[in-house]
Amino acid sequence: MPKYQQIKEQLKLHPRKWLITGVAGFIGSNLLETLLQLNQTVIGLDNFATGHQHNLNDVKNCVTAEQWQRFTFIKGDICNQSDCQQAVKGVHYVLHQAALGSVPRSIEDPIATNKANIDGFLNMLVAAKNAQVKSFTYAASSSTYGDHPALPKVEDQIGKPLSPYAVTKYVNELYADVFARSYGFNSIGLRYFNVFGKRQDPNGAYAAVIPKWIASMVNNDTVNINGDGTTSRDFCYIDNTVQANILAATSQNPDALNQVYNVAVGDRTSLKQLFNALQTALAEQGVNYTKQPVYGEFRAGDVLHSQAAINKAENLLGYKPTQTVVEGINIAMEWYRQNVG
Repeated sequence: MPKYQQIKEQLKLHPRKWLITGVAGFIGSNLLETLLQLNQTVIGLDNFATGHQHNLNDVKNCVTAEQWQRFTFIKGDICNQSDCQQAVKGVHYVLHQAALGSVPRSIEDPIATNKANIDGFLNMLVAAKNAQVKSFTYAASSSTYGDHPALPKVEDQIGKPLSPYAVTKYVNELYADVFARSYGFNSIGLRYFNVFGKRQDPNGAYAAVIPKWIASMVNNDTVNINGDGTTSRDFCYIDNTVQANILAATSQNPDALNQVYNVAVGDRTSLKQLFNALQTALAEQGVNYTKQPVYGEFRAGDVLHSQAAINKAENLLGYKPTQTVVEGINIAMEWYRQNVG
């Protein structure tokens, strides 16, 4: 039996109390859904800066009434120390997802990004340490690799950051390492690579590429591609990301602690290939999009290519991605089609 399946079976038999920060966001709400379906008790913290009430409503529709009763929501801000202290009371596992994402947003407003991603992160670290939580797992980012040219990306080889956002996520890793050395407080960082799936917001200037393109296709609008389309990413379906979080939080391997891990599939998809995959998946849903994409300027702060080495997570956490990018797109497309048009 795969390690992840074993852990899920154990959690069903021995429920624990979890905290998810950023619970109303894309990744946070998917974590919430999985944990409630495993009959866990979950505290959720969110200020709705980027999260949405409709994500929580959707989770409620995906679980039983009894499971939903195990969820307590706190409307609060990780930049407020008292909110963090309240949220961690009695918690075993912390999954820290709250942040201001987006490279372009950080370039436009580095101060807001710094406040949420560094000050807020430090508040959560201190609160979790003082509450003596069992484990602290946090969302790191592939942006930490910066201008390092090597592919695939290996955890201990990084370059110079290319955006304020990348700086903040690297500082998270530095703080986590210092807390282990200074206080003996253990944590695990997960460097996400282009996560996608249901509840991903297609709206706004900082929308991720997959829901943004699908919205354009469903509405028969033009799809705009930054650069010439050869730019590539390691797109990771949300179920793989949820798996990595639960494995990291519950790990009993002492060698796995105080590490950072790539969370991806270990593959590379160009933007042209992604466009074709979305077009094909939509056609199977009855939406025939025939327009050609329009190519524009390369986006500031982005890297040309990104692909993860995932053997470290496989070896130390037991991580094994269960969906490729195409499989993830096919699973999620019905949700996208119904919700992002």
